[in-house]
Amino acid sequence: MRSRTLGAVCATCAVAVPASAEAQAQAPAPPDPGHDIVLGQSPVNIVYAHKLALKRHLRLEGRRQSLRGQRLSLRERDRLGAELRSLTPRRLRARTRELRHDVRALRRKIERERHGGAPDIPIPPALAAIARCESGGNPRAISAGGTYRGKYQFDHATWASVGGDGDPAAASESEQDRRAALLYKRSGATPWPVCGSA
Repeated sequence: MRSRTLGAVCATCAVAVPASAEAQAQAPAPPDPGHDIVLGQSPVNIVYAHKLALKRHLRLEGRRQSLRGQRLSLRERDRLGAELRSLTPRRLRARTRELRHDVRALRRKIERERHGGAPDIPIPPALAAIARCESGGNPRAISAGGTYRGKYQFDHATWASVGGDGDPAAASESEQDRRAALLYKRSGATPWPVCGSA
C-alpha cells in the first residue's frame, strides 16, 4: 500500500512538472524596469494606449502654441513626437500633466486680459466722484437712450478705445474702474463733460 501511494504521488509529480514548465514558457517576460506594465492588459492595448497618450500630448502642445499666437510646424511636431516616443509611459504622463497645467494657465491669463484684465493702474479719487455723478456708482446702469452704459457711462466707441470688448455694463466693476482710469490718464475729465467738471 505504501508503494502504491508513492507510485501515485510520483506519477502526479511527473505529470505536474511538464505542466509547470509549459506554464513557465507561456508566462510573460519580466517587465523592463524602465517601463510601466498595466496588469491585465495585453501588449497590444499598452501600445495603443501609448499612441493615444502621444496624440493627446501633441494636441495639447499645438493648443499651447496657438494660445501663444504661434503655430506648431510639421517639422517641430515630428521632432517632438520622436522625443516623446523615447519616454516611458510614466514620464510621458508626467510631461502631459505639466503641459496641461501650462495650457490652463495660458487660458486663464488670456481670459483675464479679455474680461477684466485692464492693466493695473492707480485709480484716481476723482473717478469715484465721476462714477457717483454719472450712474450713482452702479456698474449695470444704462442711460435712457441706451447709448451710455456702466458705472462711468461709456459709449461703445470710447469703451473700445481703452481696450474694452462687448458691453461696458456687462463687464466687471473692477474692469470698468481700470478702463476708466486708463481713459482718465489719457484724456483727463474731458470724456465726462458734465460730471468731470463738477
